[in-house]
Amino acid sequence: MRVFVYEYMTATGVGREPGSPDHGMYREGRTMRDAVAEDFARVPGVTVEILDRFEGDDHEHEIRRVAARCEWALVIAPETAGRLDRDCWAVRQSASALLGSAITAVALTTDKLALAEHWHAHGVRTPATTDRAPTLCEALPVVWKLRDGAGSADTFLIRDRFELATALAARAPEHAMILQEFVPGRAASVAFLCGPHGYVPLQPTFQTLSADGRLKYEGGEVPIPGDIAARAVKLGRAAVECVPELLGYVGVDLVLGDAPDGSRDYAIEVNPRLTTSYIGLRELADFNVAEMMLRVARGEEVDAPRWKPGRMRFGPDGSVLSL
Repeated sequence: MRVFVYEYMTATGVGREPGSPDHGMYREGRTMRDAVAEDFARVPGVTVEILDRFEGDDHEHEIRRVAARCEWALVIAPETAGRLDRDCWAVRQSASALLGSAITAVALTTDKLALAEHWHAHGVRTPATTDRAPTLCEALPVVWKLRDGAGSADTFLIRDRFELATALAARAPEHAMILQEFVPGRAASVAFLCGPHGYVPLQPTFQTLSADGRLKYEGGEVPIPGDIAARAVKLGRAAVECVPELLGYVGVDLVLGDAPDGSRDYAIEVNPRLTTSYIGLRELADFNVAEMMLRVARGEEVDAPRWKPGRMRFGPDGSVLSL
């Protein structure tokens, strides 16, 4: 069996240079690609193909060409400007099966305003969200971010009029933004392996975000305490179960508040693709996460994930530290 692992940043070279503003996303993309490709290669009978630095304009044609000779294709790409959707569409034009979600699921989850409205309709707790621009009349603090952003790009925590002025001056005017209620708590995430017969939760992780008002992702820690982890899985499951046709690795970002009953926990967004948490989870897993992802996507029965003892801190550059 051949598995095609496609990662947009490394395939196109966007952000490759250290001085590029996209270099952080390039580094994260390369880290995820290399890790999951290595894990697929350890599955008996599986050969892995990647697309590394394609020199040309029509990389979607190149995706179709490589995917055509593979049974499965995993796409890792930023959601911004429909990039993830277009790259998944390219795979769908080939004979390869996409190890990823349906078009409707990708469209819903990558539109953060539509997802917030969908969650409200289905009783999933999420911050109040609107598409209007922030003003001095806001009940601060608020978060202003891209409607389809990835990697905390153009994300602003606005706590006073000075930060409001900075955000208004710094944001990219050509992109749609959303304004979101700021909810206090610990940033966390929980990933699910999604298939036609259900969802397998992986270990929830704490997220480390920058303290500069931009909420940049700086890595995470796994595992988190059992009672808090149970709350994360419960809310994360509610967040994905109301979205039809999710498939493969899906990450849910959360904020876990200080109420033991979970009444101050909030779902923030869904990433319908591999996320950087994979780096830490694979180190703690007593199984091959990529292999289980593939089996769940095929609709096979799998045992409950088994985890090694210990605690890991991981970074977006692929670094892993035992704690």
